[in-house]
Amino acid sequence: MKHIYLFTLILVTVVGCKNASEEKTVETNETINSYWSFEGKDDQYTGGIRMIPIETPKGTFNVWTKRVGNNPKIKVLLLHGGPGMTHEIYECFDGYFPQERIEYYYYDQLGSYYSDQPDDLSLWDTARFVEEVEQVRKALDLNKDNFYLFGQSWGGILAMEYALKYQENLKGLIISNMVPSIPDYMDYSDNILAPKMDPEVLAEIMAYENAEDYGNERYLELVVNHYYTEHVIRMPVDQWPSSVQKGFSHLNAKVYVTMQGPSEFGVKGDATLKNWDVKNRLKTIIVPTLSIGSTYDTMDPKQMEWLANEVQNGRFHLCPNGSHLSQYDDQKNFFQGLIRFIKDVDTGKEM
Repeated sequence: MKHIYLFTLILVTVVGCKNASEEKTVETNETINSYWSFEGKDDQYTGGIRMIPIETPKGTFNVWTKRVGNNPKIKVLLLHGGPGMTHEIYECFDGYFPQERIEYYYYDQLGSYYSDQPDDLSLWDTARFVEEVEQVRKALDLNKDNFYLFGQSWGGILAMEYALKYQENLKGLIISNMVPSIPDYMDYSDNILAPKMDPEVLAEIMAYENAEDYGNERYLELVVNHYYTEHVIRMPVDQWPSSVQKGFSHLNAKVYVTMQGPSEFGVKGDATLKNWDVKNRLKTIIVPTLSIGSTYDTMDPKQMEWLANEVQNGRFHLCPNGSHLSQYDDQKNFFQGLIRFIKDVDTGKEM
């Protein structure tokens, strides 16, 4: 009898565990299916793509967005760099966000490759871009209960400016690879990074810079092979991911030069961003904020750490092996810190 009792007990336990495991598998499958489902979504026909009309002082234009996934609590809008770059530099997010069930939106800002590209330089203004982001937010129905704004490089400038005006709409703010001051960025580039370069290479680059011969192929070759591969994406040019190559090939030069300037070695000329600085305003940002810095970035990682401490509810994450595009050259560290922040904000964990 004792053996029969033990056998029955073991059988019940095994069957019970099996049923529990099957229920968990069913629940997991349902969650995954729900994340990927377009059922009942108004963008099902286009596979998540929406062209959103944007009102500007020069008329109405359309910008391109694409939704990936479903999560009513976590929705991340991605602001690309440049200015005038494209969403393509974020295609690697497909390798990390879906398995974490993070809903996210690719977005080409006005003037970028997949959106309308009006030929009016007055549109390339930071304040107007902020209003564009606000219109996109409303169209995508993002709000303080689910809206995370991610901005990298120029996108980081835009994200900071958006938060300074509209932070009541945000659940979380992520500033990646961007300092809060262009003059400080230039100082770091001129006095810290430049002296580390091969003196002969630097002298040749500066000769082109001083002559304002920015379109010279030799100048571009020097900057890309000796500066970009050290501080923008730390791998040989022929190994750059196709998404990065596409982003550079689709760059809108008119937007870029108007705001960033013609130099590939900093913000120069009469670029509209040349004197941009919000250091003394950061303390007004109360929304949970992540600042991502990288050891080899064009931007000073210490400044990005200072940013995280200056806002009222900030966190700093360092990518020790990364540069400006650390989502590629220090990918594991980059996404580990980014996803942890999003999940911590979602669960209410303190910064």
